Amino acid sequence: MDDVMKLIGGVEKRDIRIVDYDPAWPVRFAAEQGRIVDALGVIACRIDHIGSTSVPGLAAKPIIDIDLSVPDVEDESAYLGPLLTTGYQLRVRERGHRMVRTPQRDVHVHISTVGSEWERRHLLFRDWLRHDTEDRAAYQELKRELSQRDWIDMNAYADAKGPLISEMTVRAEAWALSVGWSPKN
Repeated sequence: MDDVMKLIGGVEKRDIRIVDYDPAWPVRFAAEQGRIVDALGVIACRIDHIGSTSVPGLAAKPIIDIDLSVPDVEDESAYLGPLLTTGYQLRVRERGHRMVRTPQRDVHVHISTVGSEWERRHLLFRDWLRHDTEDRAAYQELKRELSQRDWIDMNAYADAKGPLISEMTVRAEAWALSVGWSPKN
């Protein structure tokens, strides 16, 4: 497989709507976590709530992002069939990462290999935003500003957040080193 991201179904124009934090988001995550465990059993090495809905107090798109870590993301035969049977739809296929989502598009399950850089990067960013109030506020402000623009699809919106995320990641890495952070089970 090449490194190019393949969007199953092509580019989709969607409105970007940022809403205030909703305490129901962790409850929705827990329900989806149970659904994934029922579908995959031990193939699901980790299931983590990631993204903005996993950060208390942070405004977000009302889409639950989940990181599902499996033994080998490239071995789709081990996990994709049961997820599709459960009702998820394949949306993204790229080296080291797959994404399935609900038909309502309100849950995105990002699949990566357990212990991978993809997994680590997303867990670190989540934990950093939970820890640092200044970066959390700056990220929220940027998301609200960007949501006012017209985007060809959500990936363009996500790309526009990239420079700030890169800056924050430098601080998050320094913090991780200083406190001995690592992805915890």
